Amino acid sequence: MAEQTVLKRKIAAIFAADIAGYSRLVAEDEEETLRRLAAYREVVDDFIARAGGRIFNTAGDAVLAEFPSAVEAVRCAIDIQESLRTRNMAFPPNRQMSYRIGITIGDVVERDGDLLGDGVNIAARLEGLADVGGICISRAVHEQVANKLSVQFADMGAREVKNIPTPVHAYRVAMRREDGTYAPMKKAGRLGGARGLLLAAAVTAGALVAIAAGTSFYLDYRETKPAQRDAAKAAAEALARLSAKPTSPMPDAASPTPASTASTAGQPSPAPQPSQPAPSPSSTTAVIEKFAADAVPFVSERTRIALARDYAPAPAHKAFATTINGVSAYVTGQPSDEAAKAAALEQCQQRAENSNGPRKCELYAVGDNVVYAHSRPPLPPQPWVRHDPLTERAFSAAEMPLIRDTGRDRLTTNYGTARRTKAIALGPGGQFFYSVGGDLVDDVVRRNLEACGAQAGTACIIVALDDTFVVPVPAVMKATGFFHAASHTAIATDAREEVARRLVAATSGWNAIAVGKAGHPGYGLNGDREETAIGGALADCSTRDSDCRVIAIGPFTVEDN
Repeated sequence: MAEQTVLKRKIAAIFAADIAGYSRLVAEDEEETLRRLAAYREVVDDFIARAGGRIFNTAGDAVLAEFPSAVEAVRCAIDIQESLRTRNMAFPPNRQMSYRIGITIGDVVERDGDLLGDGVNIAARLEGLADVGGICISRAVHEQVANKLSVQFADMGAREVKNIPTPVHAYRVAMRREDGTYAPMKKAGRLGGARGLLLAAAVTAGALVAIAAGTSFYLDYRETKPAQRDAAKAAAEALARLSAKPTSPMPDAASPTPASTASTAGQPSPAPQPSQPAPSPSSTTAVIEKFAADAVPFVSERTRIALARDYAPAPAHKAFATTINGVSAYVTGQPSDEAAKAAALEQCQQRAENSNGPRKCELYAVGDNVVYAHSRPPLPPQPWVRHDPLTERAFSAAEMPLIRDTGRDRLTTNYGTARRTKAIALGPGGQFFYSVGGDLVDDVVRRNLEACGAQAGTACIIVALDDTFVVPVPAVMKATGFFHAASHTAIATDAREEVARRLVAATSGWNAIAVGKAGHPGYGLNGDREETAIGGALADCSTRDSDCRVIAIGPFTVEDN
C-alpha cells in the first residue's frame, strides 16, 4: 500500500525573488548570464542561510524561501539587494541582473519539504509589484517590521493581483535602486508635474556605493558616550565657521543637477579611552582647506572618483556630507549654499537610516571649502599590512585581542562567515572597526583605518585581513594594549631608543621584549613561534637584570593569561 503523504500546515514568512528581464538577458548572452546567475545565487543562498531561512523551491532564476521571522526575511532581502546592486555596478545598465523580491506572512501547507498555499502565491504577486532591485511586502509583514527596522516604507494601497480573490495591501521598502536613487515614498503612483521633476532632479545623477552595498559596519563601545556629535550641531558649527570666512561668489548653475553617493560599510568596538578623545571642533584650524576629492576620508575610491568627476568641477551652490562609515551624499546646482547644506545632510541621513552603521551625517564640504568639524583621522605609517608567513594564522574571533566578549560575538556572527574582501582595524583601547564584502583590498584597509582612527582618536592597526590575522596576535600571553617602546615606563629611559630601533629592524617572525627590575631589556627577535620569542627575551633579559618579565609581543603590550 502506498505511503500517504503527510501535510503540515503552519504560519511562515514567505520570500519570493525573481530576476527582472531574465529571458532577455539569456537571449542576449546565454553563457555569461548563466555564469552570473550562479554567482548571484551563491550570494542569495548565503544571505538566506545566515538569516535563518530555508529555500524550499527554485525554478530557473526564481527563489522561494521561508523564514521563521518577518524581520529576518526583510533584513535578508535588503542585504541581498544592496550586495547585488554593488556587483551590478561593474556592468552596463542593459546587462545588469537585478532581483525583484516580495515578502508576506501567510498560512501555508508543507508537503515533502515544499510549501503550497495562498502565502506562497501572494509573495509571488508582491514580487511582481516590486521595483527592479526593490522589495515589496504585505501589510502583515509591515505590521511586524515597521518599528523594528530602520528603513522607511511607502504605502502602495490595496492592489488587485492575478489569481488572488481579494486585493493585497502592499508596501514598498525604501532603498537604493540600481542607479543609486531611492524608491519614491508617496502612496500609489508617481509624483507628477513640476513637483515630480524637482524631486527626480534632487535625487539623481551618479550615485556610487563604497566597499559593498552588502557591507555593514558594526560598532561596539565600552562606554555609552557617542562617538560622533549630533549632525545638526556639527552643521551649525560648520555654518558658523563659514560665516566668519570670506568666500568668493560663484555663479548659479543654469539648472539644478544634484548628485548623490552613498555606501554602507564598517565598525568599531569599545569606545575611546578618556586619554584618547575623539577629535573635536576645537582642534580645527582657522586655515580654509580647499576641497580635494582624493583626500576625502571614509568614502570609497569609487565615491572619490565620482566627487572628482561631478562635485569638484561643479559651480555653486553645492555641498557634500558623510558619516565615518562612508555613507554619503552630495548635491550640486542648488539655489543657495543653505539649500545645498540642507539637501546634502538630508540625503545623507536618509541613506544612513537604511544602513547598519553610524547614522550621524556631517557636512564635509560646502562649495569648494572643507568645513568638516573634526581633524583628519590619524593613520599609522605605511605599509598598513605586512604579510609574514611566520606570524600569520587563521582568524578566530575568540582570539581577537583587546576587545570585549560582546565584540567577539559580533565578529563571530558577522565577520567570520562573511565574504571577502574584509578587514578589521583595532585601536589601543579595544576600539575596532570592520567591514565585509569589499572590492579593493587597499580601499577596504584605508577606510577601516580612517573610521577606527576617528573613533579612537589615535592611529589603529589592521589586525585581520579576510580570514587571516596579519599581525602577531599573542595566544600564550594576553594582549593589553599597543606597545610603544619610546614611552614605556618599565624600560629604562636610556634603553628605549635602542629597543625601538631593534624592533624596526626585526621585520619577520615573532618579536618579544622582556624587562627586569632595573628596566634593562631583553630581546627575543625573529622567532618562528610565540614561545620561541618569549623564551629568547626572558633568557636575554636574565643576563643583565633580575625578575625579568615579558612586556611586549609583536605590536602589543602583554601580561600573563
